[in-house]
Amino acid sequence: MADYRTFAVDIARESGMLLKSKLNDHRKIDFKGEIDIVTDADRMSEDMILSAIRSRFPDHDVMSEESIATETGSAFRWIIDPLDGTTNYAHGYPVFCVSIALERKGEVILGVVHNPMLDEMFVAEKRKGAYLNGSRLSVSGTPVLSHSLLATGFPYDIRNDRNNNINYFAEMARKVRAIRRAGSAALDLAYVAAGRFDGFWELKLMPWDTAAGCLLVREAGGAVTDLFGAPHHLSAPHVLASNGALHQALMTVFKAAETI
Repeated sequence: MADYRTFAVDIARESGMLLKSKLNDHRKIDFKGEIDIVTDADRMSEDMILSAIRSRFPDHDVMSEESIATETGSAFRWIIDPLDGTTNYAHGYPVFCVSIALERKGEVILGVVHNPMLDEMFVAEKRKGAYLNGSRLSVSGTPVLSHSLLATGFPYDIRNDRNNNINYFAEMARKVRAIRRAGSAALDLAYVAAGRFDGFWELKLMPWDTAAGCLLVREAGGAVTDLFGAPHHLSAPHVLASNGALHQALMTVFKAAETI
């Protein structure tokens, strides 16, 4: 595991610094959907990470946001988001990260989230805890929903699908201290692990959005399920992560929003 951890941290830092160095450059933007975009920086970061994996672990499977998955039958699979927060990045808004996770036989065993703008490296190993720049992380102790600071996001099809989180957001906003929508799910999850947010939820995320961040939350002592308490898996339609103490209260709000 030490070799995998060192590799993931090193390549996350390298790709993060690449992204940081190009943040204020002219960016080439392509559209994957009406508002879903990809930049040339996404592809440069991804190429750097995938090249490193192929060189070091050529028999490992890989799932990455901007490329076709490779399936060799390996017990190991890397799950990569080379730039989480693409819309932010495309506008020069400095809130984004690199997310790298490693699965073994379907279980995420390593998660790394790098925030290059603040030089923050979040790392979690299965059953070994979560860390930020070497210091152990713990979720917040906030026990009361009305005192909580939460994070969320909205899906790319918000204009076309009523299952777009607006009902949950409207109901939750009346119950908590504040809600932030920063635009990077992996970073939001890392911030739950660090105790900066008391909880996070979002719909229609992909495995590369959540694989590393969910491990961070769990290893920092938090809880991760779907919105209604069912076990969360990487293909789940929605995710709820919290400090654990607020989990039931958060689910109660979501259930109430379903009836509105």
